[in-house]
Amino acid sequence: MATLDVLPLIKLPSSWPLPVVATLCMAALAGLDLLGAIAAKEWAERNNTVALVLGALSFVVLFWVYASALQYAELAVVTMGWIVLLQVGIVLVDRIHFDNALPADKIAAVVVILAAQGYLLLAPSGGTPA
Repeated sequence: MATLDVLPLIKLPSSWPLPVVATLCMAALAGLDLLGAIAAKEWAERNNTVALVLGALSFVVLFWVYASALQYAELAVVTMGWIVLLQVGIVLVDRIHFDNALPADKIAAVVVILAAQGYLLLAPSGGTPA
């Protein structure tokens, strides 16, 4: 059965270490997702059609990068790293661009959640149960 490669997966040099490749993929996913979220907010607030098109395009590219990333790293690792970076980005953009500061107790909650997600992402996994 022949496959139709409309858009081939992104290939990275095989000489690059896996942690570097995985981190680049996670950062790219978080950046594209953040760009799409900002475009969605811009479209919702100002009915900006250009923002709608750019946001939709960013999510199409995000899907392509996500599929490409899965040839290098596991689904759970890529997804958790992406989400952690996205959460940090959203908090920063909300604070810097939209001037919405979180109170100290909510910042503490964010730090605890990010630490827990970092643990899930970076802690060595145990062996398979017997």
